[in-house]
Amino acid sequence: MINTMRYSRQIILPEIGVLGQQKLRDASVLVIGAGGLGCPVLQNLAAAGVGFIGIVDGDVVEETNLHRQLLYTLRDCGKSKALTAAEAVMELNPYVKVRVFNEFFNTQNAFEIVGDYQMIVDCTDTIGVRYLINDISIVKNIPVVYASIYKFEGQVSVFNYKNGPSYRCLFPQAENLGVAPNCVASGVLGVLPNTLGSFQATEVLKIILEIGTVLSGKLLLYDGLHYQTQLVGFNRNPAAIAIGLANGLAIQKQNLNIVDENLTAIIFMEKCLQENCLVIDIREEYEEPKWKSLNVVNVPISFLEDYCKQLDKNKEIVLFCQSGQRSQLALAYLKKKGFTKLSHLENGIQSIKTQLENK
Repeated sequence: MINTMRYSRQIILPEIGVLGQQKLRDASVLVIGAGGLGCPVLQNLAAAGVGFIGIVDGDVVEETNLHRQLLYTLRDCGKSKALTAAEAVMELNPYVKVRVFNEFFNTQNAFEIVGDYQMIVDCTDTIGVRYLINDISIVKNIPVVYASIYKFEGQVSVFNYKNGPSYRCLFPQAENLGVAPNCVASGVLGVLPNTLGSFQATEVLKIILEIGTVLSGKLLLYDGLHYQTQLVGFNRNPAAIAIGLANGLAIQKQNLNIVDENLTAIIFMEKCLQENCLVIDIREEYEEPKWKSLNVVNVPISFLEDYCKQLDKNKEIVLFCQSGQRSQLALAYLKKKGFTKLSHLENGIQSIKTQLENK
């Protein structure tokens, strides 16, 4: 049930109503960074009734944060930002469910953290992490609501929204990632991240509610010192999308230990030389041509069940047969048994007959 009294001033808007409030209650949003931008984003999303919020930050609260990161007080210094922010959010709205990731977002944990969240809010201040967030979002096909700040200025946009432009489309070069200034080096007016974070929260709510015009393909530039705004358009770049997708898929394979199920002849022969990989020939003993290598064992398919009972289900296993049909069936069988790292020679040993005869 929705607390209609709590959200009454929001529900009364014809663009929202009770159905819109239910959309907010059912939405799940991941906020990466609980600093200057993350604090107002979290406050506004929780107050609006977004039902599931993830908070990612491995940093701790410092006194220098307090002039702009308004979720924290002096007594919070030295405490985890993510945990402290979560406590503040739940006190603000106990109907919101919060999950804490008390760690920095990186290539090792990215896919596990993003999980099934519907969208990401990029509240980071590191360019390398922004590219990572972008590439993960392309693979997951979810939007990213982005903002960055510098002294008295800031910018906001939405990337990968309904197959729209990505961060790489706007900023295609990922060189010299460590040279971009942050608040520590350049300073920032305290109210600026709160203004930009509120802009981000507005875009999140519009996306969830499917109302208004989303900042997809548009970069909003904000100058707080002179109170000027500018809207700059940019287009989808298929080449940049492809780079992000390729990078994201590579990270996914590493992050989730995904093994390609269908191996080409070249990759298969490489696997046969890897000591940590078990290659199983599931043909009968009389079948030719033979393929012998250091880590190849012959286990006819009728004996495979008993043989695999002794194996670690997380061990990488490559299967092959004469044409690839039996090995594909064996792969499907072992997958049902709980084995996680399986692949097979796609077209069987016939596909590398020439290489075999020349060995």
